[in-house]
Amino acid sequence: MTEPTQLADLSAQRLTAGYAAGEFSPVDATREALERAEAARSRTNAFTRIDGDEALAEARASEERWRSGQPAGPVDGVPTTVKDLLLTHGRPTLRGSLTIRPEDAAWDEDAPAVARMRESGAVFLGKTTTPEFGWKGVTDSPRHGVTGNPYDPGRTSGGSSGGSAAAVALGAGPLSLGTDGGGSVRIPASFCGIFALKATYGRVPLYPASPFGTLSHVGPMARDAADAALLMDVISGPDWRDWSQLGPAAGSFREALAGPVSGLRVAYSPALGWDVPVAPDVAAAVRSAVETLSALGAYVEEIDPGIEDPVEAFHTLWFSGAARVVEHLDAAARELLDPGLREICAQGERYSALDYLAAVDTRMALGKAMGRFHSAYDLLVTPTEPITAFEAGAEVPAGSGHTRWTGWTPFTYPFNMTQQPAATVPCGLDGDGLPIGVQLVGARHADALVLRAAHALYTAGVADIPRPGGS
Repeated sequence: MTEPTQLADLSAQRLTAGYAAGEFSPVDATREALERAEAARSRTNAFTRIDGDEALAEARASEERWRSGQPAGPVDGVPTTVKDLLLTHGRPTLRGSLTIRPEDAAWDEDAPAVARMRESGAVFLGKTTTPEFGWKGVTDSPRHGVTGNPYDPGRTSGGSSGGSAAAVALGAGPLSLGTDGGGSVRIPASFCGIFALKATYGRVPLYPASPFGTLSHVGPMARDAADAALLMDVISGPDWRDWSQLGPAAGSFREALAGPVSGLRVAYSPALGWDVPVAPDVAAAVRSAVETLSALGAYVEEIDPGIEDPVEAFHTLWFSGAARVVEHLDAAARELLDPGLREICAQGERYSALDYLAAVDTRMALGKAMGRFHSAYDLLVTPTEPITAFEAGAEVPAGSGHTRWTGWTPFTYPFNMTQQPAATVPCGLDGDGLPIGVQLVGARHADALVLRAAHALYTAGVADIPRPGGS
């Protein structure tokens, strides 16, 4: 592929290489990214706020560091966005909710991943949209409205990191920080044609602790797997505020990309062995991606992992967490909530402690089953979603018969329950020109292997799909 001619279309690693060589500056890149951010806000409603003056000040400071040959870290000067669920110093985190007011807090703290990015010199363009408290797999909220898809604004961007996915797809920074509770970085990345990784739980520290418990992960969203690996090297650094964080990673994620795919044992499961109607275009594109892994020397076997759909247990855990989010609100404040969120909160309040513990038992059994499966297979490959983006502003596709977002996301939330690393790679477009994603799932702690296989797909051209909006 020929290199893009605009800075806003370059990868993070190409940008920093250009800064080091004096080809262009962080200020130049930030100006272009801010222009794309304004366009993304207009086209898709991807942003809750754009901080142009602050971003340019950060870019000027980065420019001085590069000029003196002393960059702060591997993402110094890279335009970056942050999902509006993650604390960001000096900028309100409103979580898509009318129940939170900007004046209610000092906003004087960074979430761990944001702090590591700031220490590394990242330029923060602004905050991206989320459904209220990140509760569902599409992005619309009472506070900020509906976020559309960069390929077709009338379609959903997915969620809950829909704003981040749309921003990256449209060139408003090559990197973004999202959160994933049930597929919430992988769903929008699949729908918007970018890369996302849900790392092993605890690999990226999280603070404050999520009310959704250990289902919720922080993950990188990027143009490609190589940029995500770069970001993982930064954000996986320790933070004492997260009591459940893992120890230091065993080496650099970027360096691990160079490892071979040849010899990997890959299990290809078209529908996890469940009665899931996968759209024909999706099935064909995913199968083609799997054939590419085989051509690269992986040993591929079509086989299902032999697990049952854990959706009821997931609902118990997820809806209980949602009820915890809003338990402090009075009746008047609850009337301000997304109606769907009110519904699941009411359901969550009805669960008993025994119900919750039974769901935990289901979760542990699922984790054990997947652990056994990965003793035989390095990777599990599935569609990321069985469908492509549907009408914006709806929780479920019209006429689908589903009542909740989990009905159309069967391939993502199981691996939040097991805490495994899972990534999505774009692998084609459907007949309507909408992106399709292939999901790569690894055993717990095999984040580097997942990134390596994803990078191999990028190198092989699997992810070479047209950019949205002619960008």
